[in-house]
Amino acid sequence: MHTRQRFRVDAPAAGVQPSVPPSKFSAMQFSFTPDQIAAIVQPRAVRGATAVLIQGISALRTARPGDLSFLGHPRYKTDVAGTQASLVLVSPEYVGEPRSGQLYFVVEQPSVALARLCARIEHALRPPVTPGVHPSAIVAAGAEVDASASIGPLCVIEAGAHIGARADIQAAVYVGRNVIIGEDCQLMSGVRLYADSELGRRVRVHANAVVGSDGFGYEYVGGRHEKVPQIGKAVIEDDVEIGAGSTIDRARFGRTVIGEGTKIDNLVQVGHNVIIGRHCILCAQVGISGSVVIEDYVVLAGQVGVGGHITIGRGPRSGAGGGRERSCGGKFRQRIPGHSLDA
Repeated sequence: MHTRQRFRVDAPAAGVQPSVPPSKFSAMQFSFTPDQIAAIVQPRAVRGATAVLIQGISALRTARPGDLSFLGHPRYKTDVAGTQASLVLVSPEYVGEPRSGQLYFVVEQPSVALARLCARIEHALRPPVTPGVHPSAIVAAGAEVDASASIGPLCVIEAGAHIGARADIQAAVYVGRNVIIGEDCQLMSGVRLYADSELGRRVRVHANAVVGSDGFGYEYVGGRHEKVPQIGKAVIEDDVEIGAGSTIDRARFGRTVIGEGTKIDNLVQVGHNVIIGRHCILCAQVGISGSVVIEDYVVLAGQVGVGGHITIGRGPRSGAGGGRERSCGGKFRQRIPGHSLDA
C-alpha cells in the first residue's frame, strides 16, 4: 500500500542539516525548495518548472500539489502523466513532458535519488545520540565502553565486552561476555548479542534480533537427542543490516560469518557455521541450514529454504518460496510460478 507521508524538517539551504520542530505532538513535516532538492539528488536534466515548496512524499496515484513522487518501477510509467505531484523523479528512459507548474528531475535511479533525500529527513527524525550510560543500565566491571557511545535504559553489558566509538545501544539490549561492537553501530531495542559475538563497523541490528545463539545441533544416541555443544562464534562484518526478529546462530566450532554489506530482512534464520559473502540480500523468512556457503551478491527472495552443507556461487537469485538442496554456480536463477525475481 502506498501512503502519503508528511514530515516537518526545515531546510533553509542546501547542505544545511534540517531541524526538528519543538512540539513532539505535531506531525513531522519537511519543506524544501526545488533548488534544494536538486542539490541533493543531482539531476542530469530538468524538465518543466515549479515554484511550489515540496512538503510531502507520496505515490504517483495519491500525490497532491506540493508533493514529490518518483517513477520507481516501469510498471508505474502510465501513472506519471496523471500524477498531481509538483515534482517527479523520473529515469532517462521516460520521455513524457510535465504539465504547466510541474517539474521533472531526470536521474539515473529515481529510487536511489529519493533515498538520498529521505536520508536528510531521517537524520532530523532520529534524535542525536547522547554519549553516556543511562543510570538504569548495568555495565560489568571489565567491560569497555567508548566515551562517545550511548548505552540506553535497562541495557546489560557483560564483562569483557567492548563498545566502539559512537555506538548507539538502545533500550534493553543485552551484550554478552567478550562481545565486540565496532564504531558507529546501532542496536535497536531488545537486541541480544550472545557471548563472543563480533560486530564490525556501522552494523545496524533491528529490534529483537539475536546474534550468537546456539546452533541447532543434536546427535541421536541411545534413543535420545544429545546436544552438541556450540563453542564457536558469530561474526558480522562492516555495513551489515539485520532485520527485526532475525537470528544468526553461533558456529559449532569456528565462525558463522555474515559478509560485508549484506542486508538481512526480518525473520530470517541463519544456521551454525554458515558463511555468507559480501553484499548479499536475504529477504523475509529465508532459512539457511548449517554449514552452507553463500558467495558474494546472492539474492534469496522471501521464504527461500537452503539445505545444509551446500554452496551457492556468486551472484544468483532464487525466487520467493524456492528451495535449494544441491550446490549451484553463479549462473543459477530460479523462478517460482507467479513470483517475480525483480519484485
